[in-house]
Amino acid sequence: MRWGQILAIVLALLLLLLVLGACLAMFVPLVFAAATISLALGIIYIMAHKMLMVLYIPNIIELIGLGLAIDYSLLIVHRFRRELMDDEVISVDEAIAKTMTTAGRTVILSGLSVSIGIATLLLVPVPFVHSLGAAGIVIPIVSVLAALTLQPAMLSILGRRGVTPYKFQGLMARKDLMSGMWARIGRFVIRRPISVLLAALAALALMASSVLWLHVTPSSLTAIPQNLESAQALKIVTERAGHGIITPNEIVIDLGAPHLARTPEVSRARLAFSDLIQKSHEVLLVSTDETATYIDPTEQYIRMFVVGRHDFGAAESQNLVHQIRENFIPRANFPGDAKIYLGGAPAQGVDLVSHLLKSFPWIVLLALGMAYIVLLRAFRSVFLPLKAILMDLTSIAVAYGALVLVFRFGMGSSILGTYRLDQIEAWVLVFLFPVLFGLSMDYEVFIVSRMREAKLHGATNNEAIVEGLAHTGGVVTAAAIILVGALGGLVNGHFAGLQEIGIGLAFGILIDATIIRGLLLPSTMVLLGRWNWWLPAGLARIVNVKASPLEDRETRP
Repeated sequence: MRWGQILAIVLALLLLLLVLGACLAMFVPLVFAAATISLALGIIYIMAHKMLMVLYIPNIIELIGLGLAIDYSLLIVHRFRRELMDDEVISVDEAIAKTMTTAGRTVILSGLSVSIGIATLLLVPVPFVHSLGAAGIVIPIVSVLAALTLQPAMLSILGRRGVTPYKFQGLMARKDLMSGMWARIGRFVIRRPISVLLAALAALALMASSVLWLHVTPSSLTAIPQNLESAQALKIVTERAGHGIITPNEIVIDLGAPHLARTPEVSRARLAFSDLIQKSHEVLLVSTDETATYIDPTEQYIRMFVVGRHDFGAAESQNLVHQIRENFIPRANFPGDAKIYLGGAPAQGVDLVSHLLKSFPWIVLLALGMAYIVLLRAFRSVFLPLKAILMDLTSIAVAYGALVLVFRFGMGSSILGTYRLDQIEAWVLVFLFPVLFGLSMDYEVFIVSRMREAKLHGATNNEAIVEGLAHTGGVVTAAAIILVGALGGLVNGHFAGLQEIGIGLAFGILIDATIIRGLLLPSTMVLLGRWNWWLPAGLARIVNVKASPLEDRETRP
């Protein structure tokens, strides 16, 4: 992972130079990121003394924290520089105040959205997912705190000279943004909103369609670095004895009283139970006898090993677990009040997937509901939060589809250096949803907040769309590319779960910041027209904000 982290930092620096130009301000996002990541890791270190933390949490926090910190810092630096460029006589302190009033508020709203998404992981009744949620919440909170304190201080020190490019101006130094590329895209969408909407939806549906071939697994033993000695030993064993030999099912029989395990009646029942299980085509062998390996010293407990023919995460292994539990155990004929338990890696994997899938709908509902309420208050609109949520769900569907394309079908796998896997780890899908939901909401908040700002200053709906895209489209795209570069460190990792997180987040964010926010968002806002900004008085009283009455119809230019 170290090379992945170095690559992410170098790529981020080059992209910041390309975006901001040759000025001291290009280092501000990296200083910001270093401070937030250091503080976040320190907090997580303290938390680790009180709760379980997964070993690779620091890797995830560092790379996601880098991208998220640069998102917020870049937005504020860009807005600060625009304030100075638009008013040559404004003081640095006044420019900072105006920046924090606008971009600072956007960062708070964005951080709240990300925190809400990640906080839903705390609902999952699995300890290591809990730890991902608890650690993940720290990053947006710390980033927002740094944006409100450290960032203004650095801008004050840099002043006007520190944000002014020297020789190389960068891509965002244009003085008149209303004649730039994003403004032209906005005007194009306004002229042909239906055509753009249909084309964007068709492209997104095509990219997300591979999700129909999505299959999940609790984990995979084959997707680990092959240069490890343990991996080489694992390969030798599985090639000679089959994948199931590494992770057998373990059956424990509690006879209810000591000194019963070696009685003739129990021995007959044990052998009959073994023969019954052996009839399954998936079973390679059943291991049982009366030695100390299988019977405890009290002779109350019996242990049996059921070795399958496939890896414990394979569908065949999962079906065997259900078969043992539902068909074989009920037909066991042990005397008395004997109780039979099924354990081992395959059974644990089935239970893990079951718990994750049961909690996943609640994660989705809670994230959507809380995000809608937050955005309803922020945008003072009924339909804008709903549209934002639907677009976020589209980004997530595309991300899931990308996982299938890359890992199952091998598209780009040789270039990216990823594993070929028939199944995606279940916990990755659960983790991706709230994280990608929160990060995608970032870009929605950035763009729509600027559109609403223009609307409050008297712009028409279409004018607000163009102005919002012109001022934030470049920032959102640059921030997304930097974040994708940071996530390249996860893709460069050697473990399947980390690769899946990196690919899922990278594809989802890239598509979200381009097709979804650049084409789908403005086209739907053009078609919604005045309904974008409508919040009836009754609903406004419930959420305790000022109502936004429906305006008169606008004439499309």
